[in-house]
Amino acid sequence: MATITIRNLDETVKRKLQVRAALNGRSMEAEAREVLSKVIQPSFKGVEIEPEEDFGTAIRKLFGPLGGVELDIPPRRKSHRQIPTFE
Repeated sequence: MATITIRNLDETVKRKLQVRAALNGRSMEAEAREVLSKVIQPSFKGVEIEPEEDFGTAIRKLFGPLGGVELDIPPRRKSHRQIPTFE
């Protein structure tokens, strides 16, 4: 687990966190962890991305609603090289 220190925290923010922690029956540190965990969710512009998703799936999920594009794929050219035989 990582550890962070937050400097120059406004006193009113600290007090509100203390009150919130007390209301939820947690320490101030546990409450700060809970708040940060809820706020920092894997998402981008409203699209939720699951950590288990691979990169391609995440990109498709993000850009899929914008529509696709048809690409002209040029035909293959014949090679002048001999086809290898692996005998």
